[in-house]
Amino acid sequence: MSRILVVEDEQHIAEGLRFNLEAEGHTVEVTANGEEALARLEKQEPFDLMVLDVMLPGKDGFAVAHELRQKRNFIPVLMLTARGRPEDVLRGFEAGADDYLAKPFNLDILIARIGGLLRRKDWLRPVSEPAPPPDEFSFGEKIVDFERLQLRNGKQSFQLTLMEADLLRYLIRNQGRPVSRKQILEDVWGLKEDTDTRAIDNFIVRLRRYIEEEPSRPKHLLTVRGIGYQFVPEPDKAPDPE
Repeated sequence: MSRILVVEDEQHIAEGLRFNLEAEGHTVEVTANGEEALARLEKQEPFDLMVLDVMLPGKDGFAVAHELRQKRNFIPVLMLTARGRPEDVLRGFEAGADDYLAKPFNLDILIARIGGLLRRKDWLRPVSEPAPPPDEFSFGEKIVDFERLQLRNGKQSFQLTLMEADLLRYLIRNQGRPVSRKQILEDVWGLKEDTDTRAIDNFIVRLRRYIEEEPSRPKHLLTVRGIGYQFVPEPDKAPDPE
């Protein structure tokens, strides 16, 4: 099974997570602060997933996730927090979390979420296991490999987070027509409440850096004023909606 790092400063929660995840067959290590978690991952200890509490002494979970992604470490991160407001959920995703669960949580749901993240990390399967058909999308010289969470733009290659990949897949599936920020909140993140949408704008800014020749003058990921965004695979054949 998988090796999981639990970063949780409340001992009774940490030990409960260890007990139940080990009962599922996982190997579990526990640390009580973000600095130690970062140090262990910098040593390239072989963890498959991290369960990360937000409210930690020293560096909080948001800072830990952000620093990991800045260092190009894309270990799947399930973030735990006592704050379940949509704004906090989006802040977690923006920091680099792959999934988010509010306390108090249902243990069965947590185990299911962990299983889902581990299944999505399937590019690390043994070479002897047959690979599924590629899950790719091409436009121009760019190739999005959703299987490995990679975007190749000519000679450059960018590693995507799960949330970046999910947003890009959603825009590609709706190519040629505008989608609103409200639709993105509901369909990509499952948030149905009114909330600050700046996190979506920040995701778009990052995706434009990967895709566009001139991110300040996008041709593929367009802003549709008063609505949201639109993906255009062949900009020479489509009118500018701005």
